[in-house]
Amino acid sequence: MKQKILFFLFSFLLFLEANAQCAMCRAVLESEEGQTAAEGINDGIVYLMAIPYILMGGLGYFIYKKYSTLKK
Repeated sequence: MKQKILFFLFSFLLFLEANAQCAMCRAVLESEEGQTAAEGINDGIVYLMAIPYILMGGLGYFIYKKYSTLKK
């Protein structure tokens, strides 16, 4: 129980520190008027975020199908 509380506290505090951009990215994105670079960076972040979920979902589906065929 003590480890769970410590883990939660550590995760929460780490999250609070990780919500900033690097200085160069922020300067480039704030100086552009058309905001096309900001949209491109946001799309890239979503793309990079989605790939691990897709891979883990595919792996989970493969394991599920493998074990469901063994039970029959």
